[in-house]
Amino acid sequence: MRQYSEAWRLINDSPATGAWNMAVDEALMVLIGAGGASPTLRFYGWSPFCLSLGYGQGVEVVDKDRLAAANMGIVRRPTGGGAILHADEVTYSVVLPAGHDLAKGSIVESYQRISRALVDGLRSLGVMGQAESVRHAVPNTVVCFEIPSHYEPTVGGKKIIGSAQARKHNAVLQHGSIPLMGDVARICEVLAYDTEAEREQAKQQVRQRACTLTDALHGRIKTYEQAAEALVQGFEAVYDIHFDENGLSENEANCASELALEKYAQESWTARR
Repeated sequence: MRQYSEAWRLINDSPATGAWNMAVDEALMVLIGAGGASPTLRFYGWSPFCLSLGYGQGVEVVDKDRLAAANMGIVRRPTGGGAILHADEVTYSVVLPAGHDLAKGSIVESYQRISRALVDGLRSLGVMGQAESVRHAVPNTVVCFEIPSHYEPTVGGKKIIGSAQARKHNAVLQHGSIPLMGDVARICEVLAYDTEAEREQAKQQVRQRACTLTDALHGRIKTYEQAAEALVQGFEAVYDIHFDENGLSENEANCASELALEKYAQESWTARR
């Protein structure tokens, strides 16, 4: 019988608003950092589809009229990086106590450890991805998927998972987006450009540098459930983790409700500089 080295909690959440999704991720940091829960791997979707901005990203990159016309939400993440359109995708979050082995060292070091499990999960889906240190400094780009950061998974040089990390509350949060299908450049439809020619140029640039899971599989489609299960298997295989599926505790749900109402749903947070 296989012996597991560590027990983690697995949360499979229903699609929710951007404010709720970000509030839950931060609530997990608060409670896990306080010793109130075990390390957690969470999967979730977005309803309605939502544009998320990095923690320090200016809201002026968004075309608010186009976003409203598309009936999409907007939220600011507690993590850095560029903008992401959360549509037909699987979103994961990993939340660990600050002293956990996977969280130790620098952000880049922990990125590398977590990416090992992500890449293993992708390979079980038939995607031969890799996660390497980038050779040159990553410029400040508007779109998260435009350029891979250190150890973000790529396929044939194209970014397939976009992740970001935050460290506070005595915990580490890393969450990321795995586009399943569709046009990886459709985010450009709701961003601000001076001309339509610039918008089209931006789309072409994103398509050259990023891909969906379906693109990587040459047209073969994997469901949300299949992709999430593969990533679970990646963590199990690489780090000998045993997962117990469970939901939020009452304290976590209450904390998330407060954060959603008072922080993530507030225009003052979304528009902060």
